Amino acid sequence: MLISKAYAAAEEVSDTLAGAPGAGEAFAWNMGLVLVLVVLFYVLLIMPQQKRFKEHSQMLQGLKKGDKVVTGGGLVGKIEKIEEGNDEVVVDLGSGMKVTALRSTIHGKDEPLLRDKPSNDPKEKKKSL
Repeated sequence: MLISKAYAAAEEVSDTLAGAPGAGEAFAWNMGLVLVLVVLFYVLLIMPQQKRFKEHSQMLQGLKKGDKVVTGGGLVGKIEKIEEGNDEVVVDLGSGMKVTALRSTIHGKDEPLLRDKPSNDPKEKKKSL
């Protein structure tokens, strides 16, 4: 009596497993999903980073004397001296203060953030009125 129920249950399980994918098919689906994730990772993370690196390298190669730049430390100034093949750049911060910075630490040049803006200081606004 108990044995016949066990055989009946085993037959039902084997019937439901008949529609399940085989080991090869499951492996192929898993590898397909991994491949999709790798492609997404490349498109969303690696490609934009490579593009930014290339643009930054081109900007550094195009620097010349007189360009307004921002250094890695947030200092804003104009390039006083730059030589081809030399990694050091002399940046004039104004009031006769000059610093030497590595070319690779320059973050940007002649950006809208560097252009003269109206001051947020209330005293400055009163003077202009």
